[in-house]
Amino acid sequence: MTNFTLSDLEAIVAARANSDDEMSYTRKLISKGVSKCAQKLGEEAVETAIAAVEGDRDGVASEAADLLYHLLVVMKVSDVSLDEVLAKLAARTGQTGLEEKASRTDD
Repeated sequence: MTNFTLSDLEAIVAARANSDDEMSYTRKLISKGVSKCAQKLGEEAVETAIAAVEGDRDGVASEAADLLYHLLVVMKVSDVSLDEVLAKLAARTGQTGLEEKASRTDD
């Protein structure tokens, strides 16, 4: 088991987003704006789903890692912190998924 957390990844994304390093993929991606970042997130989500359907366990793990990274990049360019997302998840744990979904006003 690793001690690496999503908080660690969030900090790395933030540091690289603000870096002067011309070789930083994160910096380059973020400089292209939210649309490009969101496009990459979508691509990784599809690749993760395909790996799952194909029964490719290692592929799911690899693509899920890419998916989480790109999710944190989209969150960074959208100025949404991991703590905000975790708070939303924590608030939902007191009810069933169907109850929580029914309570949303944005659906």
